[in-house]
Amino acid sequence: MKKINWNYPTTIWLGENRIQELNIACQNLNIKRPLFVTDKDLFELNIVKDVLKNLSKTYKDINFFSNFTGNPTGDNVEEGVKTYNSNNCDGVIAFGGGSGIDVGKAIAFMCGQTRPIWDFEDIGDYWTRADHNKISPIIAVPTTAGTGSETGRASAIINKKTGIKKIIFHPKILPSIVILDPVLTLDLSPRLTAATGMDALAHNLEAFCAPGYHPMADGIALEGMRLIKKSLKKAFKNGKDLDARSDLLTAASMGSTAFQKGLGAIHSLSHPINAQFNVHHGLSNAIFMPYVLTFNKTEIESKIVSICDYLNLDKNFNSFLNWILELRKDLGIPHKLADVMDCENIDLNMLSIMAYEDPSTAGNPKNLNKENLRLLYEHSISGDLF
Repeated sequence: MKKINWNYPTTIWLGENRIQELNIACQNLNIKRPLFVTDKDLFELNIVKDVLKNLSKTYKDINFFSNFTGNPTGDNVEEGVKTYNSNNCDGVIAFGGGSGIDVGKAIAFMCGQTRPIWDFEDIGDYWTRADHNKISPIIAVPTTAGTGSETGRASAIINKKTGIKKIIFHPKILPSIVILDPVLTLDLSPRLTAATGMDALAHNLEAFCAPGYHPMADGIALEGMRLIKKSLKKAFKNGKDLDARSDLLTAASMGSTAFQKGLGAIHSLSHPINAQFNVHHGLSNAIFMPYVLTFNKTEIESKIVSICDYLNLDKNFNSFLNWILELRKDLGIPHKLADVMDCENIDLNMLSIMAYEDPSTAGNPKNLNKENLRLLYEHSISGDLF
């Protein structure tokens, strides 16, 4: 496999064993005392031990942070900032899945700020409150192919006081160097391969369907979906397929680049479920996808036909919907929310309010309110499409 570099939306290094160039990435950014951020499970694996062994050839003073949950909280970020500052670190290596990269980015962002993290929620121009000169350089190394956090300008962090997942935004949260090494994803289980791949699909799909004019995002999203169609089932069936793994890493990075155009109800519905019930974000996105598609049909049908054209599907809405349903089935994705959590006594009114207040709601092609968001939850629980 060739080593390939490009520089949009940031510096990307793609290829087999590119992780061996992590030292060079640090040197390029003048990082001398890195904080290595990764989750607890990864920290114990040989994949991280090998990376750190190679990194220690150049850096004798590497600090670590891994004390965060799968859906990271503001308290996790605050503890990471204390670790960063107390060790006089000067850059972050964010290594892992979306959670690890989100935490790493948030630590690099908050290490020099005086306001609380919630003052930088993705609302209007809140990001201008930050001192951009105090944001540390970030190197992102994804080990899953889903969130695309490595090419995103935000971190998803839960406010434990409210139980709400907040999007913390600043343009300089975008990592300066991203290393996409498919070797790091070879041991992903089929279940995680499926969930993260569907997460990437949701990003590209919602970005393309979002209202507004952004032809660059549209083009990226289309190609991202093509790569997923080409390679997700391959990687699911054969986790050692390097080419398929590379396609999925690329598609994930493309999805988060494209969704600066907008997201929609798939994410509006998912975020409260992730925050309240700790359901995997990619899994919930995959479950909600066909319900949101059929709910939005009147507003997105022409765009779905365009997607079908690019993906070599029959050029009609049902062809695309059937592809999604068959793909989910082939990947072992449950059809309804009730298959992955106890929905007997959940507070749908509370969830609908949280979904309505989610930043993704504004990007949905069809107007959303608390009533139709509740209806979407009800359909996803019963399994009935619109």
